[in-house]
Amino acid sequence: MSLENEKIIRNAYQVAEEQDVAGWIAAFTEDGTFTDMSVPFTYRGADQLGKTVETYARAFPDMHRELERFYVTGDVVIVQLRLQGTHLGPLELPSGTVPPTGRRMDAPCCDVFELVDGKIKRFDCYAEGSVIATQLGLA
Repeated sequence: MSLENEKIIRNAYQVAEEQDVAGWIAAFTEDGTFTDMSVPFTYRGADQLGKTVETYARAFPDMHRELERFYVTGDVVIVQLRLQGTHLGPLELPSGTVPPTGRRMDAPCCDVFELVDGKIKRFDCYAEGSVIATQLGLA
């Protein structure tokens, strides 16, 4: 089961890399959530979950998630990774829009997923917001 759960999450990352909005939404349960702890904001439902892929793809068209380590225990998958990309478009956050800086980010991140029946029920992203802000010249 743990290998299957890791495979499901690796596939979700691939879907995000491909900027496949429909595929991203399909990876979640009907009541699934994505909480970006650095903002902080919780995205719910197909409309909001889809916006996350669109928003980050617009802001960082070369966005890459460098997956480093996976830890799986039952239906919980924890991933250490790095968020990498160049800020070339507006970054729309719940608190407002950050205009493009042209700067590159390479920030540590930890993602925690809870799976139910092979789909993401809860996704909590602990991106290092202060590192990202500094790298983008905002701090």
